[in-house]
Amino acid sequence: MKTFAIHTLGCKVNTYESEAIVRLFEAHDYHKISFKEVADVYVINTCTVTNTGDSKSRQIIRRAIRKNPEAVVCVVGCYAQVAPSDIEAIEGVDIILGTQFRHQIVDLVEDHIKSKQRITKISDVMKEKEFEELDVDVFTENTRAFLKIQDGCNNFCTYCIIPYARGLVRSRKPESVLKQAQTLVDHGFVEIVLTGIHTGAYGIDLKHYRFYDLLVDLVEQTKGLKRLRISSIEINQITDEVIDLIKNNSIIVDHLHVPLQSGSDGVLKRMRRKYTCAQYLEKIEQIRSVLPDIAFTTDVIVGFPQETQEEFDETYAFIQQVGYSELHVFPYSKRRNTPAAAMDGQVDEAVKNERVKALIDLSKKLHVNYAKKFIDKTVDVIFEEAFDEEHLIGHAGNYLKVIAKADPKWIGQVVPVVIKEASVLGITGEVLEGERL
Repeated sequence: MKTFAIHTLGCKVNTYESEAIVRLFEAHDYHKISFKEVADVYVINTCTVTNTGDSKSRQIIRRAIRKNPEAVVCVVGCYAQVAPSDIEAIEGVDIILGTQFRHQIVDLVEDHIKSKQRITKISDVMKEKEFEELDVDVFTENTRAFLKIQDGCNNFCTYCIIPYARGLVRSRKPESVLKQAQTLVDHGFVEIVLTGIHTGAYGIDLKHYRFYDLLVDLVEQTKGLKRLRISSIEINQITDEVIDLIKNNSIIVDHLHVPLQSGSDGVLKRMRRKYTCAQYLEKIEQIRSVLPDIAFTTDVIVGFPQETQEEFDETYAFIQQVGYSELHVFPYSKRRNTPAAAMDGQVDEAVKNERVKALIDLSKKLHVNYAKKFIDKTVDVIFEEAFDEEHLIGHAGNYLKVIAKADPKWIGQVVPVVIKEASVLGITGEVLEGERL
């Protein structure tokens, strides 16, 4: 039997696309095995959002080549799209695809086996107008299902390489999204996470159909869906309609991941972000006025070119003011061919690392502060895996990660849990006896 193995780096969109690639190979009678084993075909789905993503991608590629020099090694994804020459320089890579043509991957493997010729297939992604349909009906490594609804981004922030890797916004057809959502629920998934490169921009290339319309159709038409989560949404895409829908519909969770990137107006301007701190805070306060317990998580970049200590202090204070439940903190990473890479005043790595540590420490405090609000309250948890022999761990709707003594057969199901303790060591709770949703 022909075997293949796949390794995924990066974001939820990559996770979704890798699952689609798995389906394509399995449909052609390939058997999936661990990436640690000797496979006939290796697929590396790469990331390029930071220099670390690039170097990890190269490391994994070389690991596959060492594991089986006779295997067909396929490199796909964002790093392959923006730097195919880097990958062509690695001896032993057989197929290079960017962020298009993934639906052809098995045919290209078969072509390579016959010809023994390297295949590089990279499109001019800026000219792509159609969403590449990649269907997923089941996820092999997740209890929550990701559903990719759009690709591309029109923002061109000065630090970001992703529009060059993914192109401009292309929305998936609504009927295709709804069909896939129902298929995922029919396969036993009770939570769907809507994902994309710029998720909230869904619909800007469609006629009279926007992100809000999709949310309404998903919660009204997907039979059996218990929980709908938005993976990430920009502050200026959270409309009054979307806020009302979250408030009035129990299926959409009380959690929004809203990228901040910096809490300093000077830095935001250099980043070419489309809001000020005051505008961001005003929207957060508007949402909290109707959803007081909602969780906000965010992304922050520290050490952006010319970031002074004063600007970092502004960011620190602003994060405290917003009161997030968790931060994803990144040191600024110079990406070639982006405007920020050519800016004067690049910040020293040691300074970046100090600032990262300061915000990670702050994130831990904010996380505990938010979790403590729920002590002795009931939250609905989808258990995802065993924590130890007696306990399971999973996420509540507000994205708190909860540990509780529970039956392993409850993995993948919604279970009411009373929160008992919250500390930096974790959040623990007790399952309400005899109750499951």
